[in-house]
Amino acid sequence: MQLKHILLVASLTMTSACSSTKTVVDESLREIELYQVVQKDLNNNNYISAIATLKTMESRYPFGRYATQAQLDLIYANYKNAEPEAAKSAADRFIHLHQQHPNVDYAYYMKGLASFNQDIGLLARFLPLDMTKRDPGAARNSYNEFAQLTSRYPNSIYASDAKKHMIYLRNLLASYEIHVAHYYLTRQAYIAAANRGRYVIEKFQETPSVGDGLAVMIEAYQYLHLNALATTSLKTLQLNYPDHPSLQNNKFTSEITKATNRSWLNQHSLSPIESIPPLPPSHTEGYLMEQL
Repeated sequence: MQLKHILLVASLTMTSACSSTKTVVDESLREIELYQVVQKDLNNNNYISAIATLKTMESRYPFGRYATQAQLDLIYANYKNAEPEAAKSAADRFIHLHQQHPNVDYAYYMKGLASFNQDIGLLARFLPLDMTKRDPGAARNSYNEFAQLTSRYPNSIYASDAKKHMIYLRNLLASYEIHVAHYYLTRQAYIAAANRGRYVIEKFQETPSVGDGLAVMIEAYQYLHLNALATTSLKTLQLNYPDHPSLQNNKFTSEITKATNRSWLNQHSLSPIESIPPLPPSHTEGYLMEQL
C-alpha cells in the first residue's frame, strides 16, 4: 500500500472519530423547530446532527405532524452517514409501520441502496479493489431488495434506477461464480468447476459471464476426458462468443482461461453505474416544505 493511501485512511479515520462527538439537542425546541433544524443539517451534510435531532423528534413527538416524514429522513441521514445497517433498520421499520404510505417505495429503494454499498468499507472506498472477488452476500441482498421494489411498485419513480442496479448486481454475481470456478480449476477440482460454469449458464443468462462459464466447462471437461461434453461446449462458445480470449484462431486455449482474472466482457459491463443520487425524502412530499 502506498504511503499516501495509508495517510489518507488514517486521516479519514481520525476525522470520523472527531465527528462522532455526541450532539446535544436543544430541549426547548418545538416539533416544527426541530424539523427545521433537521432540514438545515441535511442541506449542510451534517448527518450526525440530523440523526440526533430526528431521534429526539421520534421520542418526543411519536405521533406528531412530522413524525412520518422524520422516519423517512432518518433512513436517508443514516445512509448518507455511511451507516448501512442503521439505514436498513430504519427502512424496515418504516415499511412495517406504513405499508400503505405513498412513499413506502422510497424505503424499499433506500434499503436496496444501503445493501448495495454495505460491503464497501473504508479501505474499499479509497483503494482499488475488485468487487467481483468479494463475498457476494450484500450484493445478493441488494438485488433481492431492489427486486421487491420493482415487483411491488413497478411504476415507482425509483424503479428505473433500481433496475440499473439489478443489472449491475447480476453481472457482479455471475463474475463471482466465475472466480470460484477458476479457483476450482487451479485446485484441480474439475467436477466442481464444471458445475459452477454450468450454473452461470443456467442462472445468469444474458450476462457477459456466460462465455466465461462455457470456457470453464470446456477446460474442466477436457481434464475429465469427457470429450463429447467438451466438444459441445466448445461449439457453443465458438458460435456465440467467437471473440472470447480463450479462442485463438477458433481453437480453445486453456491457458488463457486460467489467466483470466476477470470476465473479458465484464471489464466494460461492471464499470460504475450512473445512478441518480437519492434525494432527501422531504423532496417526496413537497407540501411539508411550504408549511415549515
